[in-house]
Amino acid sequence: MTLLTNLLTDISGVSVGNVTDLSLGSGVTAIVFEKPVIASGSVLGGAPGGRDIGLLDPAMTVETVDAFVLSGGSAFGLDAAGGVQAGLREIGRGLQVGSTRVPIAPQAILMDLLNGGDKNWGVHSPYREMGYAAFKAARAAPFELGTVGAGTGATTATFKGGLGSASAISSSGYKVAAIVAVNALGSATLGASRHFWSAPFEVSGEFGGSGFPQSFEPDDTALRLKGVNLTATTIGAVVTDAVLTKAQAHRLSIMAHDGLARAVLPAHLPSDGDTMFAAATGEKPLEGGIRFAELCHLATLTMARAVARGVYEATALPVEGAQKAYRDLHGLRSTDE
Repeated sequence: MTLLTNLLTDISGVSVGNVTDLSLGSGVTAIVFEKPVIASGSVLGGAPGGRDIGLLDPAMTVETVDAFVLSGGSAFGLDAAGGVQAGLREIGRGLQVGSTRVPIAPQAILMDLLNGGDKNWGVHSPYREMGYAAFKAARAAPFELGTVGAGTGATTATFKGGLGSASAISSSGYKVAAIVAVNALGSATLGASRHFWSAPFEVSGEFGGSGFPQSFEPDDTALRLKGVNLTATTIGAVVTDAVLTKAQAHRLSIMAHDGLARAVLPAHLPSDGDTMFAAATGEKPLEGGIRFAELCHLATLTMARAVARGVYEATALPVEGAQKAYRDLHGLRSTDE
């Protein structure tokens, strides 16, 4: 069952802030937690970029984070976490270390430097300031999808990528939600058709209700890549309101990768840096392995849905030669009217 807004902010205590620069062709998304949360993550792409991802390993000492950061800009975008960290420090957040606090804000970046936007920013990249602005913009309220935040400059093999999100509730009442910036080397659709690989998991026509075609053609599963401009990497997070251990959060991040692999063909390529975070706000005790298995299942489904929504809601960048958006070719379905 889908939650109220079908967004990550359906999880209590989670805020999302987006900064979008269409002329730059890039942006930043800050996921800010009201209080420190148990967190982990996993990297399955072959060319990742990130900050403080090592501490998310279940074997490492630090168990909680204050925020996650998703950003464009490739390695330049790693400055964004510094901006989010500055905002957290301003309000007194962070891991207590002796007499000081160190905000913990792991980050993943995607490569969007070749999408036609103006990247001539001078000596210093704009991402630190964008990260700070994204933190300041974070609200526990509905947010836009598509060509916004970290999804601003995202692309895929067939259509413009973007920022997506989805939520669900388990049979026992636990909430699970996902957010993702879809910048895949592969395709979220069967060829250039209107049919999403995520179609079996769609809820209430959230990405057009086109379903699968009546039959599959050999070309539907042919390899489709962006070509020589390897502007790659899909990054995201899943969050639940259940009480989890760090090891369980790590497993949830792996299940989010399963959702990506069901939504994009192919995923986890050598030039992708596909990275998924996971967090648990700890509002509801988790009782029994079956209930955790259902959370894992929902992490897969919500991530697959979020990927499709990110592509479905995207609009083309306002630059010459920009990749066309899904809606440029297929428009809106009756479910949106």
